[in-house]
This record gives sequence, C-alpha cells and structure tokens, in this order.
Amino acid sequence: ATDVVLGDSGSGRLRIGIGSSNRMESIENPWTWEEREQMVRTWLNSFHPDADVEIVAIPDIDDPPNWVEHASRYHGEAGEMFTSDGPTAELYRDAGWPVVETALVARDSFEGWRIRGTLRMLSTVSDRGPAIEVMSATIPNSVAELLYDEGLLYRLAYHSTGGEPVG
Repeated sequence: ATDVVLGDSGSGRLRIGIGSSNRMESIENPWTWEEREQMVRTWLNSFHPDADVEIVAIPDIDDPPNWVEHASRYHGEAGEMFTSDGPTAELYRDAGWPVVETALVARDSFEGWRIRGTLRMLSTVSDRGPAIEVMSATIPNSVAELLYDEGLLYRLAYHSTGGEPVG
C-alpha cells in the first residue's frame, strides 16, 4: 500500500509512505519496499522532476486500531492524509487527521491483481520492446522499462498462489 502524507502547509513537502516494508515478497506484494521506492522515484522523475518528496518505509503491524499511531512514527504528525483507500481514510479521520480522498481512475482495469497477473505472464517474454509495450498499457513507460531492465519482472514467474509457477 502506498499513501501520501502532505506536509504542513508551509513546507510544501510531500511524504509518501510505502507500507508492508517488513513483508517477504509474494505474488500480492512482489517487490521489496526499496524496489517500490525505486519505481515511485522513476515515476516522479519522469512526471514531476522538481517535486520535493520524501519516501518512507512503514512496516505492517496487522493492528488497524493502532495503525495511525504506529505509522506516524515513520511519516510524522504534521499534514494531511491523501489516499484512495477507504479504510485508511477512516482510520486517519478517527485519529483527527484531515483526509483528502480520491477515487481510483479506471479501477476495473487497474486492479493490482490484474496488473500483477499480466506482469507474471510477461516475466517469460525475452523480447524487451513488446514486453514494455504491453506493460505500458497499465503502468508508466519509465516504470515498465525499469521493471524489464533491472530484472524486477522476472521474479513474478516464481510467485504463485497455487499451481505451477510460470517459466
């Protein structure tokens, strides 16, 4: 999960929290938090190169009532929460935070499991151009290139939720 904590109104700083930083890679969460940070930074550099952004890793605690207090140790107290996740918005609102909610665009097309499934199939494609072209339908081209060029795509062939791994 990635949520954004906007810094206090005077700082202009954007703080992005990358959750599940303590989790092992799996088909639902296939990259380390450092790799996810690299993807976010790649996107930022492509679309918002002058943005003042801090990215923080937030480990899961599997304890929703205590989540905001826990996460605040990593992302800080000042600011407001910007999220597309209803339960996260509710937790922060209940803790007295100002919350800005946004709807996900084309949610049916951009569901994580769909994208990961497509990427998993592409993890066996050895032709860079077509693989990046297919990935670029749902993720920014710069991130698709990163996934392919850094070999981050290939581990998906070995993650599964049942049956035989791809490859």
